[in-house]
Amino acid sequence: MYKRVLIKLSGEALSGDGNILKGEFLQKVAHQIKRCVNAGASVAVVVGGGNIWRGARQSGVNVTRFKADHMGMLATLINSIAMQDYIEQEGLRAKVLSAVPMEQFCEPYSQQRARDLLDEGYVVLCSCGVGYPYFSTDTGVVLRAAELGMDIVLSAKSVDGVYDKDPRKFPDAVRYDKVSYDTILKNGLAVIDLTSAALARENGIKMLLFSLADPENIYRAVKGEKIGTVIE
Repeated sequence: MYKRVLIKLSGEALSGDGNILKGEFLQKVAHQIKRCVNAGASVAVVVGGGNIWRGARQSGVNVTRFKADHMGMLATLINSIAMQDYIEQEGLRAKVLSAVPMEQFCEPYSQQRARDLLDEGYVVLCSCGVGYPYFSTDTGVVLRAAELGMDIVLSAKSVDGVYDKDPRKFPDAVRYDKVSYDTILKNGLAVIDLTSAALARENGIKMLLFSLADPENIYRAVKGEKIGTVIE
């Protein structure tokens, strides 16, 4: 079992039925996080913002890139506050920390504050990426994992692993059980941002990418069960 984990939740995976957020699904995810904590894991969470806004894919809205990225950071904060509330409803203590200071809503992020909260048993939600435009949430995930000494990044997405090509376009796509960051960078596999792949490779960050369609996969991943694709 992994003892110190950072869970990356896809924002798009948290939406459903035409709604930005799906309450029933948030509850299921929060319950699995509780199971992980009860099993002895220290848990940090990063939630993407793709269900609200994606700066790199604006769907016909023409916003300057750095402003679009600022909007994306705010989207991650909205999702983090929602996730915090559902985690607290499960009886856990949770704290949102933001890379962009917004004291009216949450505390500013610092490495030491996040580490202290994890040691005290809090679930720590890191929002607003790295606090600067031109960096994806995936890059923020790897940076936080390195800063907080995580055993592994559990990347819960709308896909069930890393494929040699897009499985939505190519029926013969083959899923990897294990793949290196070198392979991802060499072949331009878009399952994670290439900047984050390079950063993870340089800092020895292990990642497990799996589907969030079944929220219990979060608990299975923490327990070390064989699901998804291991990237290292």
